[in-house]
Amino acid sequence: MAMVALVLGVAGLVISGAGLVIALLPRHFTPGQQQAIVAWEVSGRWRSMPAGEIFPSSIGYSLPDTIIQDDPPLTLEALRIGIASQSGCASGVTDEAAAAVLHRNGCEAVLRATYVDQTMSFVMTVGVAVLPTAAAAAAAAESLSGTQLAASHDSVELPAGVRTLRFKGVGAGMYDYNRQLSANLTAGPYLVLYAAGYADGRPRVQLGHDSYSEAEMASMAQGVATSVASTLGASPAPPRCPGSPGC
Repeated sequence: MAMVALVLGVAGLVISGAGLVIALLPRHFTPGQQQAIVAWEVSGRWRSMPAGEIFPSSIGYSLPDTIIQDDPPLTLEALRIGIASQSGCASGVTDEAAAAVLHRNGCEAVLRATYVDQTMSFVMTVGVAVLPTAAAAAAAAESLSGTQLAASHDSVELPAGVRTLRFKGVGAGMYDYNRQLSANLTAGPYLVLYAAGYADGRPRVQLGHDSYSEAEMASMAQGVATSVASTLGASPAPPRCPGSPGC
């Protein structure tokens, strides 16, 4: 009996020691846990990040080599005119069909801002539709690409997308523009929509007649949208369990 008690006591001591060692070692997240933590952090940025970081006061962009050849490439800037208050999903897009797409995919809100180029020739609105997951954002983007505006001013219809901003006060008219182009891209759970046009309020025209204007307008719009998407969708540092023992 004494030997049995001694063996059991030693075994208990070994088990306790092993448990203590495991408790003192740093905890490591599983790949699934890391992915969930990263997704949670990215999905909360639209709430935690200041609006001025999501929509910077200026964003650089370059023209394609097919339009202007320069070494180093000429860098232009889009200047922010204003940031709108957070809106509902339906009021942030052009029509009911687009609103239905966002609603079906669980949209929470739409954030918007307006930019102009340095010469104030072009104006654009960039919008961020907040979706619950990356899969939902991708599904909404695919659906919107096939959703056409109810009416068009020429033979080419624009896809439904972000609703352009309206400003009040002196000079507001130059930002009340007609959409010449409209597109979107995704970044994690965010659907970034953008639309651009001429700042002088001219009616919608087919841009193919002016290749330079088409290229610069598209470059500005894509540059701003890509910057916003990169900010919101950037991958954070791998999550680590703080402290020891355990978390």
